[in-house]
Amino acid sequence: MRKQPCLHVGLLGIIIVLFLARVPSHQAHQHDQFANPRLGRAYTALQAWKHAIISDPKKFTSNWYGPDVCSYNGVFCAPALDNPYIETVAGIDLNHQNIAGSLPNELGLLDDLALFHINSNRFCGTVPETFKYMRLLFELDISNNRFAGKFPSVVLCLPSLKFLDVRFNKFEGKVPSKLFDMKLDALFINNNKFRFTIPENFANSTVSVLVLANNKLKGCFPPDMEKMAGTLNEIILLNNGLNSCLPPDIGNLNKLTVFDISFNNLVGPLPEMMGDMMSLEQLNVGHNKFSGDIPPGICSLPKLGNFTYSYNYFDGDAPSCSDLPAKDNRKNCFPEEPLQRSEEDCSSVLSHPVNCDAFGCSTISPPPPLPYIPPPPPTDEGLHQ
Repeated sequence: MRKQPCLHVGLLGIIIVLFLARVPSHQAHQHDQFANPRLGRAYTALQAWKHAIISDPKKFTSNWYGPDVCSYNGVFCAPALDNPYIETVAGIDLNHQNIAGSLPNELGLLDDLALFHINSNRFCGTVPETFKYMRLLFELDISNNRFAGKFPSVVLCLPSLKFLDVRFNKFEGKVPSKLFDMKLDALFINNNKFRFTIPENFANSTVSVLVLANNKLKGCFPPDMEKMAGTLNEIILLNNGLNSCLPPDIGNLNKLTVFDISFNNLVGPLPEMMGDMMSLEQLNVGHNKFSGDIPPGICSLPKLGNFTYSYNYFDGDAPSCSDLPAKDNRKNCFPEEPLQRSEEDCSSVLSHPVNCDAFGCSTISPPPPLPYIPPPPPTDEGLHQ
């Protein structure tokens, strides 16, 4: 009977040893449950993100547990581009889930990610610098959230990026000029608090859709905007505080379908060359300070369905504009047209012609003259003739 306490102690020790041995063994072999190390890293990233979520009213991430990350809501897997025999996390889509939280640094472990869509949520903070490891990221959509601070410059490090959407956030400050050197297809930075001057390399952008509306821009339209003619289909610059004239050759953007520069302080006439924008479907120049005649070529554009030029100081309307299916010419200075400005209001502006050169906006200058090459000296033979 004296041996029983020793027996109890021995059994208890064995149980403790087995328990302690089991915990680290489970942790050590946790990653063995993944088909490949990339899915293991994805698990680490997504678990860190789940812990950074403070509100998920639709319980969209409620199944984010366990090693099968490809079954998580909003997570999409595909064969790796560099090894089609292994599966990896290729896409994230949490759009319209009203989730609140932040983006942890561990998301940089998702280095095979091609799509990252989290629009219409309540994420705050900013984009982690670790996103620079997402070398395959093709689409980044963080719009309609509560991100703040400076422009997320880490996007400049993404060589595969084609679609960037950061609109409807609280970003502020300058937009780096390098953004317009990126080979993007679409760029949306509207409805933030950006304040910047249109950079000289603006026309280097390869986008088909460019939306900068509802920020604060200054400066001139670049004189080489025709460089964008091969790709640009839509440009929306409304409500940016722009104060200058339109460059005469803006009509060279002949693939443009949507052109919206409304709610600015633009002045002067509409360039005659805008009548060459044969693809134009929607044109909105309303709520500016334009003056002069409407170029007749504009209203004769074959695809133009909507032309808004209200709240300006135009005083000459083209007859062809009366045939447009949708136009708005209110609050101008057209004689004998209804709903126009008063004579006094019109006179106060039209009596002071606009000098577009005063804005200091450069135009494309001619090439420099060839350097002077002096003629060769006369030969001895020529001297004795």
